[in-house]
Amino acid sequence: MTGSGAEAQTRREQILETAATLFARRGFHGVSVVDIGAACGISGPALYKHFAAKDQILAEMLVSISERLLAVGQDRVRAASGPADAVRRLVDWHVDFALHHQALIIVQDRDWSSLPDTARDRVRTLQREYVDLWADQLRLVDPDVGVADSQARAHATFGLINSTPHSGLLPEAEMRTLLALMAARALGLPGRA
Repeated sequence: MTGSGAEAQTRREQILETAATLFARRGFHGVSVVDIGAACGISGPALYKHFAAKDQILAEMLVSISERLLAVGQDRVRAASGPADAVRRLVDWHVDFALHHQALIIVQDRDWSSLPDTARDRVRTLQREYVDLWADQLRLVDPDVGVADSQARAHATFGLINSTPHSGLLPEAEMRTLLALMAARALGLPGRA
């Protein structure tokens, strides 16, 4: 029993990862359940063992990554030695996310309107909390920055970092360094090599 539970989790994760790649390439409406199943090596109808519908796949994909962004971000802030260190840790985390989840960035941008309402509301809430996590640390770094300004800075930094599906032209290590340096400078933190 334990093995089949682990196998089911692995299959579920495979389905989510495969669907993200397919949705990023062809769009949510350009991919069928049969397409996802074939890419996973199972029949389309077998997917229904794991997800009730294709939009449930999209919902879990975007809700779970939003939960992860926030949870890891909160962990990074808690582990920081101060606000500037917290912002650097948030930048590093978001760069890591953007480099390894480019398909999810594309899906989030392009297929947002295909999310079921409850999932869209949940993602919005999680994203607001993530923005506020950044904004709070940015205001601690510079107390003269207001709430709206700090939120705008966070969003602008996400835009820079989330450009990886289009700007990721360098090897990963170089891209990581470039994005972290550009984000740190944009946020007014001293640069680092």
